[in-house]
Amino acid sequence: MNNTQSVTHISAADHALLMEKYIREGEVRAYALENRGPIKLGPDGKLDKEILNAYREHGFYVFENVVDDTELRELREDVERVLSRAPVEPEAALDASGRPAMGPEFTRYPYRFAKPLSDPLGGTAKNKGRHPVKMLNPTPGEDAPSWTIELLTGNLHLMDSCLRLYGHPGLLAVAEAINGPDFVPYNEVAFIKEPGLGPSVAWHQDGTTHWDAPDWNEDAHGFNFMTQLYPSTPANCVWVLPGSHKSGKANIPALVNESGSERLAEAVPLVCEAGEVFVVNRQLVHGSFANSSPDRRVTINAGFFPRARVLDVSTSQLDDRMETYNAERIHARSRIIALGIDARQQRFPGEPRFNYQPLAGEIEENRWNEENREKLLKNYNLNDIYI
Repeated sequence: MNNTQSVTHISAADHALLMEKYIREGEVRAYALENRGPIKLGPDGKLDKEILNAYREHGFYVFENVVDDTELRELREDVERVLSRAPVEPEAALDASGRPAMGPEFTRYPYRFAKPLSDPLGGTAKNKGRHPVKMLNPTPGEDAPSWTIELLTGNLHLMDSCLRLYGHPGLLAVAEAINGPDFVPYNEVAFIKEPGLGPSVAWHQDGTTHWDAPDWNEDAHGFNFMTQLYPSTPANCVWVLPGSHKSGKANIPALVNESGSERLAEAVPLVCEAGEVFVVNRQLVHGSFANSSPDRRVTINAGFFPRARVLDVSTSQLDDRMETYNAERIHARSRIIALGIDARQQRFPGEPRFNYQPLAGEIEENRWNEENREKLLKNYNLNDIYI
């Protein structure tokens, strides 16, 4: 069977079999790119140029051994705590233990649900129609729940471990190398792909604002860090089309037609071990398949932009709200970077402290303490920046 778009019913087991050859070939392509290794900084604290060049060529890089066992355990424990406090179904008042569910105390609801193994976005007008082709939706097992959590929003006020990860000096040095010293935040979410349940994310490119800008370039819509709390496997991970960040807006339906199915030819899986981190250009064509595998994926996502791409920019959000990012808005949102740096320094005092230049003179105002948890951190994501 070559064209899976014609399939209307397929079991999760048959879906896993259908993916086997594609997975084998994609994994070979991924490791042949030679764009993985530890974060390497020079004596000046700047990112190794070979790493930066590889990122610019392919649109992504795999950083190995970023998160140690202690931090990985803390991140996993925090994710489990937040999931344990989730409502039993969308907008329900109680969690699985009968307690009041977490969520109403935040202005933006932190949990996003989906039907198991579904494609909630592909072929719809959602997210400004940037997911034009629907992915294959296997039928989940008979014991599958009605809903699965696919996303947590507002990582930094939900989980202290995520705030500390946000201040990681190596990762922030990477952000500075790609976007410049005045880089600014986007948002932070956690993708949850439970085994046999995790929904797909149809092929797309992130960003909707600058595609037609006269000064468009490959970095116009920034990048994401994707920290993996469990092994990222070809069956549960994000797949990308290397180099597609350089070519402008892609014709995704044409790519699917040329490939004969939603399994895009030449795409590669973002594979790595637990504790490793991808840096991924948001303009890459990317997506993920329904997780019919037995392996869980939890990805801690954090994105950043060049300041010049957001300052005084007015643009519509994915829900069509108009936003303008003036200097005051950018400063308020960027204070969370400084807060994360101080939180990390308090937890890991032996690490070097990253110097975030835009707020270098505001260390005392952005100390991590309970006062700033309430004043700065809670509902910080109301100031998220999207382009």
